[in-house]
Amino acid sequence: MIQKVSEETQGEDGRWQFVLEERTFLCLTDQNNNRMRIMTPITEVENLSEEELKHALSANFHTALDVKYAISNKILWSVFIHPLKELTENQIIDAISQVFYAAETFGTIYSSTNLIFPGNTQNNELDEVEPKNTKVLKLQKG
Repeated sequence: MIQKVSEETQGEDGRWQFVLEERTFLCLTDQNNNRMRIMTPITEVENLSEEELKHALSANFHTALDVKYAISNKILWSVFIHPLKELTENQIIDAISQVFYAAETFGTIYSSTNLIFPGNTQNNELDEVEPKNTKVLKLQKG
């Protein structure tokens, strides 16, 4: 599945690394525990301001949708975590797209899609953030 959308893929069952639009992704699966992660690194934690961390946490609730901003091993990641067996091919393609966009928009609009959940009306901290020119990602669904 990953080979269909990536520019290059390497790895073995349960662990793959692939490149898409010059961004490196990891896909980890655990069939015994029915889990899957698709993720891409964004930056080292030491490079983050307190404001960026607050925006990321807010985005996890309002704009990051099926992906989350998460910290592991001193790296900020864009990550999709889901039960493995229940995923369809189209959901995997959508997950890769959301991981990509959440990473690309970190520092600007902090979003994985165009959909934004309401509820942040009292604290519009992202309203003043100008989006940067992001790449258009075209993935073909099954």
